[in-house]
Amino acid sequence: MTPRRTLMAAALAALLAAGAAPALAQVKIGATLSTTGPQASLGIPERNTISLLPTEIGGVKVEYVVLDDASDTTRAVSNSHKLISENKVDLIVGSTTTPNTMAMLDTVASGATPVITLASSARLIEPVDDKRRWVFKTPHSDSLMAEGIARHAAANGVKKLAFIGFNNALGETFWVEIEKAAKKHGIEVVGKESFAPTDTSAVAQTLKLIGSAPDAVVVGASGTPAAMPARALRERGFKGKIYFNHGVANNDFLRVCGDACDGAWVPVGPVMVADLLPDDNPVKATAQAFAKKYEAANGAGSVSLFAAYTWDIGLLLQQAIPVALKTAKPGTPEFRAALRDALENVKNLPTATGVVNMSPTDHNGLDERALVMATVASGKWRLQK
Repeated sequence: MTPRRTLMAAALAALLAAGAAPALAQVKIGATLSTTGPQASLGIPERNTISLLPTEIGGVKVEYVVLDDASDTTRAVSNSHKLISENKVDLIVGSTTTPNTMAMLDTVASGATPVITLASSARLIEPVDDKRRWVFKTPHSDSLMAEGIARHAAANGVKKLAFIGFNNALGETFWVEIEKAAKKHGIEVVGKESFAPTDTSAVAQTLKLIGSAPDAVVVGASGTPAAMPARALRERGFKGKIYFNHGVANNDFLRVCGDACDGAWVPVGPVMVADLLPDDNPVKATAQAFAKKYEAANGAGSVSLFAAYTWDIGLLLQQAIPVALKTAKPGTPEFRAALRDALENVKNLPTATGVVNMSPTDHNGLDERALVMATVASGKWRLQK
C-alpha cells in the first residue's frame, strides 16, 4: 500500500471510529415556570435566571428546557408530563407557585424524577412520603416567615392581627402558619378574608378587616396581585402595620403597590438587602455575587427573591450532579435516583438566600440565618435596623 493510500485508510478508520463513538453524556434539566398569567412577576425573573445557570457541571454538558405554565395548574401538570416522557429530563425545576407544584406531585412521583420547586409551602415537602421524597425546594418555608412576622409584630406592640390571603393552597397554608405563630406570641387574630389571584378588587374584604380594628394586617399572597388588598387598606384609611409574606419580594411588586406599601414589612432572604448585611453574615458574599451577575444581565435594581431561589438551584446542582455521575449515566432512572439522593445530602452550602443543610426529613435545609426583616421606604427595600 502506498503512503498516500495508507494515510487515506487511517483517516477513514478514524472517521468511522468517531462515528461509532457514543455521544457525550448530557444532563437535561426541565423547567415549568409561570412566565405569563397572574404570577408572571415571579416567573419572569426565574426564567431570566435559568439563562445564567451553568451549562457544564462535573465535566458534562447541561441542557435546560423551559416551558411556560401560564400560572395554571393544568398546564403545570401537562408540562411535567412532557418534560418526563418526551424531553427525558433528569430533573424538573418548578413550578413557580404552590398550587401548581402541588398538582405535579403524582406526575413526578410516578415518573421517579426529582423536582426542585420554586414554591414556598412546606406542604410540598412535608412529610417526606413516597411522593414528596422526590421534591425539594429552595424558597423559605412559610412557617419560618410566619414566625418572623409574628415575632416582629409582637415586639412592635401589635395585639390584634387580621389576615387576608389567596383562596388557594398558598394562602391557606400561610394562614395556618400565621395563626399558629400569632398564638405563640400572644397576638389575637380578629379577622380572616380571602381573594383570588385574578380578582380585580378586594374592597369588600378589606372593609371587613378594618371593621375588626386590627393593629396589623398580614397579606398572604404572592406577586403583583398581593398589592391589591394593601392599596385598598390604605385608600380606606387603615393606619396600622401591613405585613406581606416573602412571595412579594421583587421590584415589580413595589412598582404596582406604590405608596401603599411604604412602611410595610416583609420577611425576605438576605439577597434582597445583600449590600446592607453585616460582613460576618455567612451568605453575604454569595448573595452579592448573584445580585451583581443578575443585574448585569437584566438591569440595575432588577434582582428578586425568586430569581435568587432559581440561582440557588444552580448551586445545588453543582453539588449534586458530580456525586450522581459517580453512580450512573444521565438519562437513566439510576441517575435520577442518584441525583435525588445527592440532593438530600447537601450540607453547609451557602446560597443567595441562606445556608442549606438537607436531610432525609428536610428537603429545604434553611434555618433562621436565611431570614431578615425588610421594610419598604420610598419604593425601596430597606433592612430592619
